[in-house]
Amino acid sequence: MPTPIAPRIILSQHARSDLQTLIRAHSTPQSLALRARLVLRAADADQPSNLTISRALGCDNHTAGKWRRRYLNLGLSGLQDAVRSGRPKRISPSIRVHVVSVASTLPHDQDRSVTRWSLDEIVTTLLATLHTDSISRSSIWRILHDVDLKPHQSAYWLNSHDEDFDAKAQRICQLYVGALSAYEQGRLVVCCDEKTGMQVLERKAPTKPARPGQCERREHEYIRRGTRVLINSLAVATGQIAWTLGATRKATDFVTHLKHAYQHLPRMKRYDWVMDNLNTHWSLDVCRLVARWSKVPFESDKLKKGVQRRAFLSDPGHRHVFHFTPKHGSWLNQAELFFGTLQRRFLARGSFRSIKDFERQLERFLHDYNTHHAHPYRWTYTGEPLVRDIPFSRTRRQQRQGRAWMSPRPKRFERLLYSPRPYRRQSA
Repeated sequence: MPTPIAPRIILSQHARSDLQTLIRAHSTPQSLALRARLVLRAADADQPSNLTISRALGCDNHTAGKWRRRYLNLGLSGLQDAVRSGRPKRISPSIRVHVVSVASTLPHDQDRSVTRWSLDEIVTTLLATLHTDSISRSSIWRILHDVDLKPHQSAYWLNSHDEDFDAKAQRICQLYVGALSAYEQGRLVVCCDEKTGMQVLERKAPTKPARPGQCERREHEYIRRGTRVLINSLAVATGQIAWTLGATRKATDFVTHLKHAYQHLPRMKRYDWVMDNLNTHWSLDVCRLVARWSKVPFESDKLKKGVQRRAFLSDPGHRHVFHFTPKHGSWLNQAELFFGTLQRRFLARGSFRSIKDFERQLERFLHDYNTHHAHPYRWTYTGEPLVRDIPFSRTRRQQRQGRAWMSPRPKRFERLLYSPRPYRRQSA
């Protein structure tokens, strides 16, 4: 029978670039690189036959024809190996479900004395419940790996019990978004928070500065000289700060700070104070101060409960309005951003001989920050919930082989063959 004519391949500039990238990448498997060379050679202007391609690249002509047809039918993804059935499974589906069920419970639910699952503990539990010794440790590991189940790992999570979390978060974010225009209209948004327990530490030996080929070295032993509390107010529109430094964070300390901040921040017609739900932020003394500032009646009999005080301080008719972050939502306070800067640039590597030395150096740092480094923070969170488009386990290897695979960074050929997981923000 006559030999059929090899189908012609026409490549776009983008497709040719992808194939050349596969060939050049050091991480590309040689089998995949050979298939890319076959396709590129088949797309040349002289329209070579499969026999010509196989002789040039050192392979069989049937191999050249196979990957030529696969690329025409499936594109770049057709250059991968087809999914193979593999060896028949010897573990029944019911046992697999039982393995996943045990690993998805807590150890005390299975009457185990440990508080953390390990592979050996799972094996022991399964052998006791299944009354069999036919399942191996590696088989259990493969079953858990196939469903991306890692019972030995754990992560902290925080459930906000505030029913109005979304509304409060969006209200605060809207204050941040409009802070500059509000500032021009005579309204100042101020973020207030405390940094407690700042340890005054002195290194037992002086720090050695960095040298060529050697980083800075610090003595790991230190002497505790005490602690200090920084109460800080940040003007969102300008980035300027006003602070008080002391040993405690009582209600009287907070009232003193508010008076100090009011004197040092720009004079405005109205003030919006953003702070968390610490009880010192809505004490009776704070209500008395706000009533005097806003020139409204102060009736202590109507402010006996915390709910009443927070409602009084949040009254939008006052000149000074307090906006409390949602419960477990103090990260919405921009003062936390400044505390991060303070930790990195001053506290982390500081060595202080005494509390007076600490206070003197901190005052100098804060004055320098106000003079040279104060700036409005670029706030990107809009208050909408951050939702991933697809589950975390939908990774490239799962799309390819039906199982999950966690990798810090995919190889170049994987980035070409498997598109990255899409992440986007969705509204509730």
